[in-house]
Amino acid sequence: MKIRSITYFYHVGWPIDEERLHKAGLFLFTARKAFEDAGIEVQTTRIASTPFSTNLGPEMVALLPHFAKKLDQMLTIHNIDYASLGPAELNVPASYDYIADALGTSEKIFFSAVIADRARGVDVSAVRVVAREILKASLLKEEGFANLRFTALANVDPGNPFFPAAYHDSDLASFALAIEGADLVTKAFTNKGSIQEGKEAFTSEINASVDKMTQVANRLKYQFNIKFGGIDFSLAPFPDESVSIGAAFENLGVPALGDHGSVYFASILTDAIDRAAIPRIGFNGLMFPILEDPGIARAVNNGKLTIKDLLLFSTICGTGLDTVPLPGDVTQEQLTSLLMDLGALSLRLNKPLTARLLPIPGKKAGEMTNFNFDFFVNSAIMALDSAPLTGKLSKDSGVKISSRAEIAQK
Repeated sequence: MKIRSITYFYHVGWPIDEERLHKAGLFLFTARKAFEDAGIEVQTTRIASTPFSTNLGPEMVALLPHFAKKLDQMLTIHNIDYASLGPAELNVPASYDYIADALGTSEKIFFSAVIADRARGVDVSAVRVVAREILKASLLKEEGFANLRFTALANVDPGNPFFPAAYHDSDLASFALAIEGADLVTKAFTNKGSIQEGKEAFTSEINASVDKMTQVANRLKYQFNIKFGGIDFSLAPFPDESVSIGAAFENLGVPALGDHGSVYFASILTDAIDRAAIPRIGFNGLMFPILEDPGIARAVNNGKLTIKDLLLFSTICGTGLDTVPLPGDVTQEQLTSLLMDLGALSLRLNKPLTARLLPIPGKKAGEMTNFNFDFFVNSAIMALDSAPLTGKLSKDSGVKISSRAEIAQK
């Protein structure tokens, strides 16, 4: 288990407030050292801003590519690994139009775009534009790599420390922790007499890790007079068999992720997470990033795991569709249909979901990706069983969708 990211949330400002950026860098430097002194490895430090349309103002969102380029250059000076400039927002439609351009001017800046929220439902116009920007971004870098830094947001609240979903909503700074904890699964269940014993041991492992991290976080909170937003203890994996959620499923009795029985074991794990005493922020679920996990990639390569399976996992506290490699000839209409499904699930289940989709130019379903990136494994490109919607569904601007709990309260 390690901290994937210490994420510092604040209002970056425009022009960029360099004094605030220096303060963010100082906090993150101190926080990294504090956690590492406590024996907890920290992979990255990051900042997440209020939405870029708030920083720039709705009339100035065309400056986003310049904003991203400037902040990218300043991160190295302040020893910060990555930054998120937050989502394009439904109340500023023009903010969606500059995402791909901004991805092209930067290397360390992440973006997102809202496609669904509780107030408006699934916004079909926004979904279509997001699909367009995904396709534009796929042409910017080799193997469609720029889309690593862009995700669609469905029902995602501020304060989530995982990128690209992270954004802020306050003038007051805060920080939160994103965890890379997939290795705890096999550790907890190994040599246990039953699944129930393993599940209880898994919750205990989480509690012990959380207690250790919270002690450090509370010291930092008082030292810097800053809000500690909480911990997202999602089971994020790493491109190594020992930190693979897919390998954990195999080791503990599921022949391959995607086979029947996968939902059963995923539910056991998410139930164990739910029972842990975590100061919660963000997802706190299972992550199935295709290109970040050798076990998950293996299931894709063997034809065991489909995009529909990933949507099914999203209903039981998965985090959505993450680093999904798609054919280069996928269309805007096909992506739109997929994103509408994801948005509907997020609202009907009242849970945050994201979609980080990577069309690979020149590649077809079944062909292998060819990334040369330390944080990726290569996998087969996934087929998208999607066609353009027709009839009223193709023309409607969207319908408000509520969860059962929301309806019951009315």
